[in-house]
Amino acid sequence: MKNIAILGFGVVGGGVADLITKNCAEVEALGGEQINIKYILDLRDFPDSPFAGKVVHDYSLIVNDPEVDVIIEVMGGSHPAYEFTVAALKAGKSVITSNKEVVANFGDEFLALAEEAGVCYRFEAAVGGGIPVLSPIISCVKQNKITEVRGILNGTTNYILTKMFSLGDSFEAALSDAQAKGYAERNPDADVLGTDACRKIAILTALVTGKLIPTDKIHTEGITGVRHEDVLMAESVGLKIKLLGRCLVKDEGIYAMVAPFMLPSDAPLAGVNGVFNAVEVAGEPINSVMFYGPGAGAGPTASAVVGDLMEILRSGRHYAVPEFTKGDIGVADFGGFRCRTYISMVGVCEKCVESAFGKIHVIGTEGEYAFITPEMSEAETDAAIEKLIGRGGELKSRIRLL
Repeated sequence: MKNIAILGFGVVGGGVADLITKNCAEVEALGGEQINIKYILDLRDFPDSPFAGKVVHDYSLIVNDPEVDVIIEVMGGSHPAYEFTVAALKAGKSVITSNKEVVANFGDEFLALAEEAGVCYRFEAAVGGGIPVLSPIISCVKQNKITEVRGILNGTTNYILTKMFSLGDSFEAALSDAQAKGYAERNPDADVLGTDACRKIAILTALVTGKLIPTDKIHTEGITGVRHEDVLMAESVGLKIKLLGRCLVKDEGIYAMVAPFMLPSDAPLAGVNGVFNAVEVAGEPINSVMFYGPGAGAGPTASAVVGDLMEILRSGRHYAVPEFTKGDIGVADFGGFRCRTYISMVGVCEKCVESAFGKIHVIGTEGEYAFITPEMSEAETDAAIEKLIGRGGELKSRIRLL
């Protein structure tokens, strides 16, 4: 029998406990041992829960109990998750987490501690919820020369953008609907400002490059600036708007970013709608593969967490994750990133726009002057926009093209 402890008894923690209990026969068959939930750590009591007798409020009871083999951290946030994880690994206990923030900030340290202690640190559920993506990248795809990982990494923003396209909702109306359905928090900043997706692309970048880039070094934009007018312009030329996390491996270095992108309607990621997530991996000679599925929720996330638990029981301490090195050495200057860009401005004319950008593709002139630039670097696009602003123009929107 293996004894485990769950840190946090919210949506995900409750989902993990339910899955282990209700699917005990399947779990035991896969893991080869019976699983016993010995402790559940939370600040609250749950007198009406079937797990009420397992709830404790003192972490020292868990970390000092030699019978506890694995700790599942589903608390969220960096602290006290960081301190609890360090203490667990040093005590010789394997740790599983769904907490993308703590992995993005401290994953390199945790993996080193796990290696030193001869235990596991696993985090499949930290990216993509229930989508098996991290382990397949490591074990099935990493032998390729990976040139890019990109994905729809946040279900809340994808739901909002889907509503804006399918029903013509404004951003504000789509966000309100997402909150009403429980897809968005009362304070949705981590989702709509791109913070959540930034943490996830940091983890994916580390998997394929070995470089755990600090999140404040990743260019990050959200979807708050995407307007109904931009949706209509995108649709008029057969494009869709998605919030993407991207890691591109170029000769000049690694480009890591989160931003809205316009995609061709027939692109694989363009068809990912609602709260679903998808991760696309491109490389040689594999070309391109995509992992798709539900990106959040108690069931999908719990499935990924318990999948990590099964791997620990089957394989012991080994987790074939490349060593993460934290830092931004080898990260390319974002000003050098090249793409075409959709731009909408007022107070400009075709002649002055072409003098700043060169040959453009005009897609709208009524009210606002909307156009798509040729492929340019970020620095060149910035300079051209500033040139037009200096001549009395006003920027309304800027969205990159995939």
